[in-house]
Amino acid sequence: MNNTQIRLFVSIAESGSFTKAGLEMNMTQPAVSRAISALEAELAVKLLLRDRRNGLMLTDIGKRVLVVFREILIGYDKVEQEIAAEKGLEKGLIRIGAFPVASAHLVPKIIREIAASYPEIEIRLFEGTVAEVKEWLEARIIDVGLIIPPEGEFDSVPLYREKLYAVLQDDHPLRHKHVICVKDLEDEPMLICRSGYEPPVVDLFKRGDSNLNVKYEVSSYMTALSMVKEGLAVGVMSQLSLLSLPPGVIIRELAPDAYRDIHLAVNSLAEVSIAVRLFMDTALRLTSESGTAVPPSIQGGRV
Repeated sequence: MNNTQIRLFVSIAESGSFTKAGLEMNMTQPAVSRAISALEAELAVKLLLRDRRNGLMLTDIGKRVLVVFREILIGYDKVEQEIAAEKGLEKGLIRIGAFPVASAHLVPKIIREIAASYPEIEIRLFEGTVAEVKEWLEARIIDVGLIIPPEGEFDSVPLYREKLYAVLQDDHPLRHKHVICVKDLEDEPMLICRSGYEPPVVDLFKRGDSNLNVKYEVSSYMTALSMVKEGLAVGVMSQLSLLSLPPGVIIRELAPDAYRDIHLAVNSLAEVSIAVRLFMDTALRLTSESGTAVPPSIQGGRV
């Protein structure tokens, strides 16, 4: 079992194709097949299955081995990064996972900064729900993820705190209030974003001793804004998702105040690579320097 076989197996598992993995590894199809057969023979287990209906599939042991192999490759990459750093040439691969709002408003600035300072570092961005980012971290598909607590099994550091606001149609009866108490929303049909976004909203209503009447659950903040615009529900959303409001939608302060924390999470802070550490340090510095974004309809007291 060698580095090439391990990288090849991971490539096949992630692409779902011997052909694509061969192109990535600059290997012919017969060479790919021989390498995987030799790997399975050495391990004395079947890692991959060909299914006419579903195509290439991992066996149960193949799925478990994939996670281990990803960890081994991370180790290889860390060695290469240490050697490069000793020569004054920071390089490596950073695989980042982020949910859409964080991906749109936080990640691009961090990538631009790293690309300018460390051009030899390769960055790959994976975008999905908060739940998916956590799954990718656990499976070692990504090296660092932007998630919303609670994170449980991961090591994390706070990156950004954003305020939560009430979001409503501009002719809603509560529009005249500059600050909306959570108790005012007890009988309102509410809209929340799922897949990891819910805990801060649930906590807000609990602290405000108010019943949360969830009428709709969506995954996209753009969908949420559109539904509020149509008067279907009132939303509680975070400031980064409210920087570009559609016509007919307004936002109001909430009482009690509510916030949502975004954390940088890794499997182990003690074991991150040089490249991932550079990413985390850059992210923390930039968010510290940028301060807190304020939605346009709140700026200057325009409510």
